[in-house]
Amino acid sequence: MTPEPVPLLCLPYAGAGASVFAKWHPLTPPGVLLAPLQLPGREERTDEEPLREVAEAVRALLPAAEAAAAGHRRVALFGHSMGAVLAFELARALEERTEIPVAHVYVSGSPGPFHGRTESAADLDDDAFLAAVETFAGYRHPVWEVAEFRELLLPMLRADVAMHEGYRPLSQAPVEAPVTCLRGDADALVGAGDAAEWGKVTTGAFTYAELPGGHMYLLDAPGELLRLIAADLHPGAGAPTGREAR
Repeated sequence: MTPEPVPLLCLPYAGAGASVFAKWHPLTPPGVLLAPLQLPGREERTDEEPLREVAEAVRALLPAAEAAAAGHRRVALFGHSMGAVLAFELARALEERTEIPVAHVYVSGSPGPFHGRTESAADLDDDAFLAAVETFAGYRHPVWEVAEFRELLLPMLRADVAMHEGYRPLSQAPVEAPVTCLRGDADALVGAGDAAEWGKVTTGAFTYAELPGGHMYLLDAPGELLRLIAADLHPGAGAPTGREAR
């Protein structure tokens, strides 16, 4: 029997939009319904002002999260790097402000939320800013070498970086939903100890898991990640299978 689909609200890393999850759709196991959420200032929302505060972002995302949950008994959330803190705070908002049960929160490629960020790159000049982003993100997208795209997208990336650098938990209270912290086993940017600090944010079960790859492991082989999520959400359904994206 096909398991009942659970919407997986997906939040991307800084500088990315919902389309980063497009390659996940053909790999998604039964029982998981991908629901990427789009922040203002990117892709089809480039005419909107990008946000610089996590609290603002959560307020902006909550209606879309509620719409994605409509008709379903529960939701799960996944976020990577900046998206991890957005997923965590959005889960808190769903628990506090709605009747929607949060089945699970997956925080990926991020130190625990009480870790804080000591670096400040958002207000550097363009070249220094992009060099700093490359250092703490572990990659440099080719789009930044194209002058037209660079001019168009830099304000959004600066806003995302400011949001992530300035983030502090919106409450000291833990969430009730189970939390799984995910990390690439070769991630040179987020250490295992810092990632495991997510265990302090929930009164539910906490799991720490490593998957093959570096900081951006989720782009290289999302199939294993999606199978892990499906097995969590539907533990009695057996191990789903799927091909890896290459």
